Amino acid sequence: MSSAVPLEVGISRSADSGPAGGKRVLLAEPRGYCAGVDRAVETVEKALDKHGAPIYVRKEIVHNRHVVETLTERGVVFVDETDEVPDGSLLVFSAHGVSPAVHQAAAARNLQTIDATCPLVTKVHQEAKRFARDDYDILLIGHEGHEEVEGTAGEAPDHVQLVDGPDAVDAVTVRDDSKVIWLSQTTLSVDETMETVARLRTKFPHLQDPPSDDICYATQNRQVAVKAMAAECDLVIVVGSRNSSNSVRLVEVALGAGAKDAHLVDYAREVDPEWLDGVTTVGITSGASVPEILVRGVVDLLAEHGFSDVQSVTTANETLVFALPRELRSPRR
Repeated sequence: MSSAVPLEVGISRSADSGPAGGKRVLLAEPRGYCAGVDRAVETVEKALDKHGAPIYVRKEIVHNRHVVETLTERGVVFVDETDEVPDGSLLVFSAHGVSPAVHQAAAARNLQTIDATCPLVTKVHQEAKRFARDDYDILLIGHEGHEEVEGTAGEAPDHVQLVDGPDAVDAVTVRDDSKVIWLSQTTLSVDETMETVARLRTKFPHLQDPPSDDICYATQNRQVAVKAMAAECDLVIVVGSRNSSNSVRLVEVALGAGAKDAHLVDYAREVDPEWLDGVTTVGITSGASVPEILVRGVVDLLAEHGFSDVQSVTTANETLVFALPRELRSPRR
């Protein structure tokens, strides 16, 4: 499934940018909210409008501190497990997805549930169930303890093995090396995932690929945009939270693609002025769960330090939109 229109990479000067030369900002596009995050956040907002506070959300709806704090102020209660939710209450499942066991636990407590799982994560769940039915060993590339990995593995716990990076490949064993497939967490580094796959294929030559890409379009697009500008940057600032896998990966991608320095911040106030010493070009991007207002805060802060020349680095136009869960859709006329 294609969800973005690839463009010829270039740097375009914004209308309000300053003269050429001197201090400048390269602003990656695309950046920020993806379709799955937009859907998940809107799901919670619409649920609040329809049902009133409090409503409960299992885990963080998306991995962004600002979003979670803002929704908390509106009456959302974030919990770790279903047993923290009063019987009969409304519970929203986060964008990262949950296992069948969590659905069952919610039903046992008579909870009303709305599932805000990203449809691209749901696709991976369906793949896991399909290949488990066909009795494959499923090698799930992802980070141990991540909510998305727990949800996907929970669909077929007897068939799924977690492979947490290239160094974990040596410990992998399978029952039948002619029936092995790899799947992945949607928010990983594309390059590291492909390195892991290459090592797995060396060990298991008949390893099958998933029917379609598991790493989501938004994760890939944001990494491509960073790669396009990183070599020109003395510093790359990634706006995102530390528990956001795709945001953390953007820092790694920037450094790997030639940026001299890169840092992850939640807010503009976390930017250390010492990072700007001797710097003439700063790249800015943001993870897929980051609202644009936080990026604007960093742009404004840099302008105060003389970085008023803002130029865009555009590598794709994203057009994908996901419908809200059926419980919150407006009735058709």
